[in-house]
Amino acid sequence: MFIPPMLLETAQEPFSDPQYIYEPKFDGHRAILSCIRGQTRIYTRHNNECTRQYPELLAVPFEEDMILDGELVCIAPAGAVDFEAVMTRFQARRSDSIQRLSSQLPATFVVFDILMYHGEDLRRLPLMQRKEILATASLPTNGHITVCPFIEAAGEALYDDICARSMEGIVCKRKNSRYVSRRSPAWQKVINWTYVDVWISGYRKEEFGWLVAVEDGDRRLRPAGVIELGANQDHKRAFYGVAKPLVIGEDKNNVYLQPAIRAKVKTRNWTKVSMLRDPVFVKFLTS
Repeated sequence: MFIPPMLLETAQEPFSDPQYIYEPKFDGHRAILSCIRGQTRIYTRHNNECTRQYPELLAVPFEEDMILDGELVCIAPAGAVDFEAVMTRFQARRSDSIQRLSSQLPATFVVFDILMYHGEDLRRLPLMQRKEILATASLPTNGHITVCPFIEAAGEALYDDICARSMEGIVCKRKNSRYVSRRSPAWQKVINWTYVDVWISGYRKEEFGWLVAVEDGDRRLRPAGVIELGANQDHKRAFYGVAKPLVIGEDKNNVYLQPAIRAKVKTRNWTKVSMLRDPVFVKFLTS
């Protein structure tokens, strides 16, 4: 049984409030896990079933009916959460690949909420009461399902610790929040952004996108991704107003520019192939 998840608003800065709890934000993909009458199913936030991609989560059966909300992650041997690994797991389709990856890149389901238990809908209960029920629920002891830790009141201290560990960010939740299947200000995220100065090296011809490059160790420019978010209409007008004299070539999809326009972007992190992950435009740089 699928329940659409409660989604996060964005807070620009961490804060501390005794009416909130604070959780680490895990860098994976959201999942709803449903166990009803012995049948366990896993769904993405968009109601796409992905049960077969994660056989290790089903190695030990659930003893009780419940529906859980959480994040599917892959944790590297050094303890860091590996977003690219969990995406590899999610995208696997062949049975032999799924079995191989379940051993090479094992997944963990980090549970942070319980929505139904023993047939009772818990969504109208305050968050802290749901947390108490989750703490006493009988979860499988298979090493692949764990409950998300949280602290009360001290959001800024947790955020500082998260940044020191290079984790994704924190989630701030009102203690009395009911569970609603939509985006709500009662739940907010604070992202631990990395800021990078880039050169805009081109742009897409069709859908919006600015190609970006960064300097490598030899001070030569190399491709580093595409800016798709953050630029408003004023930014776009300013860019296209100066871009035409800088054109040095084009192909079917892109126009390429001399590296004369610099910008600051924020990104969640770097990928394993040294590309910016989901870069967001912040501002143009003038020097």
